[in-house]
Amino acid sequence: MKKTEEMRAEYRREDLGIGVRGKHHAAFEKGSNLVLLTPELAKIFPTNEAVNSALESLVGVARSAVIKKRAASGTTTKRSTAKSSATNAR
Repeated sequence: MKKTEEMRAEYRREDLGIGVRGKHHAAFEKGSNLVLLTPELAKIFPTNEAVNSALESLVGVARSAVIKKRAASGTTTKRSTAKSSATNAR
């Protein structure tokens, strides 16, 4: 296929509008965590609110399980202590 530098006859510049430089730049800079769900999961979680609600519930369950496990084992290490040790090691 031969490439040409000109627009095809069916495209006219006037039909495209004036265009705005950087129109979507702020949204791009903000970022996104786009995740593609399998069709099976999309049926179960049809909206982003449903997905977020389920994930928040899962995180809550996981955190409470870790807290219970630490309490049962007698572990007294706190996250803030581990975090500050990692920061000091740098």
